[in-house]
Formats: sequence, C-alpha cells, structure tokens
Amino acid sequence: MSEKQRCKWPSNPLAIAYHDEEWGVPVHDDRKLFECLTLEGAQAGLSWDTILAKRDNYRRAFARFDLKKVAAYGARERRRLLADAGIVRHSGKIDATIENARRVLELRKEFGSFSKYIWSFAGRDAEALSRDLRRRGFRFVGPTTVYAFMQAVGMVNDHEESCFRRHQLGK
Repeated sequence: MSEKQRCKWPSNPLAIAYHDEEWGVPVHDDRKLFECLTLEGAQAGLSWDTILAKRDNYRRAFARFDLKKVAAYGARERRRLLADAGIVRHSGKIDATIENARRVLELRKEFGSFSKYIWSFAGRDAEALSRDLRRRGFRFVGPTTVYAFMQAVGMVNDHEESCFRRHQLGK
C-alpha cells in the first residue's frame, strides 16, 4: 500500500493528523474560529508543532474557548494563565485572547455570528481582514497570523498541488 501524498510541513504524528483531518477544512463554528484565531496568535514567533502540542492545555486553560467565560476573565484568571506551564505564558498573548473574546462578542451582535463576519472576507487578502480586526480592537492579528488563520479555517486552500487533501477540499 502506498503512502498518501501530503504537504511537506507535517513531520510528526500530531501534525500529520491535524493536516489530514483539520487544516483547510471550512470552519463556521464561532467557538472553533475563536480557538483557531487564538492558537494562530499564540504561535507568533514559535513553531506550529509547539502550539499543536499544547492545544489541549489551551482548551482547558481557556474554558474550551467559551467566548463569554473568556471575555469575563479578570486579574485572577490572568494570574492563573501566566502561571500555567501548559500554555505559552506570554502576557501579551494572554491579554489578547481575553480582549479578542470581548471583540468577538461585539462582532456577534453586529453580524449575528463571528463566522458571518469572518467569511465575509473570503476571497479577499489577509491584509484586509487583519486591518479590519485591528481597527475593531483585536490583538495579535497581523497579516501573517491572519493568513495562517485563513489557511487553517479553510478560507484558502494552500495544500500543495500533489497533496491528497487539496483535491478533496477543492477551492
């Protein structure tokens, strides 16, 4: 039996499973979109393998990315997160996650869902989404991070030409 051809970047079992089952699959669930945005922001300056290995810890630390719970985090929760070795203990990234949860809740009021807002940028470049997110008070959402987010949630299909997932996911 021959090995499936996949993109070159997944190099360990966790990354291969993520690539084969999740990366590039369209996401429309607000909680999952918030999780993806948070993890992509956490990855800034680090390897994706590091963040992927910590993903379950992030889910635990941030109440499974429950928007209302994270948006309500205060000084006590922030101290707890800064002491949590299971996540990246970067005060700016932790503060951004809490603030971004608040911004997502505002977007839901305006657009009906975070998904409707995010997907309104499908077919546009990451720069446009990044600029609008920053204008709305989001943090750790530069163009590189936003492009990685767009790849992860299926807004763009960047699987390599030879990758079996590229053809499964189509455009």
